[in-house]
Amino acid sequence: MPFPIDKKYIKETESELNVKFPTEFKNRMIKSNGGELVTDEFEFELYPFFDKSDRKRISRTCNHIGLETKNAREWNGFPENGIAIGSDGFGNLIILTHSGNGILTDKVYFWNHEIRQIEKIAESINQLD
Repeated sequence: MPFPIDKKYIKETESELNVKFPTEFKNRMIKSNGGELVTDEFEFELYPFFDKSDRKRISRTCNHIGLETKNAREWNGFPENGIAIGSDGFGNLIILTHSGNGILTDKVYFWNHEIRQIEKIAESINQLD
């Protein structure tokens, strides 16, 4: 169940991963940290930002963007410039990317773990709502 998050936890994740999340993505997550993205083609569970404000939120955000990205980087073929923001439950991820400068673009990509390729699925997170 998604819930709002304090901006400080987003900043902590940005610092941890050495990236800057796009404004649209941050605004969506501030209102609803995590949740589902369902389209005609895809169904994803968004990873939340890690929220340490109380035990309940720690428990609800333990599969957070920072941890899931670090885990994904262990997989063969995961893009070096990728940040995992969600999963379809079958090993495939949705990711944001940057071009070496750490500033993530608005574009949302589908990473297929079987063929180890990415495909753009939206110009921004708001196109998937």
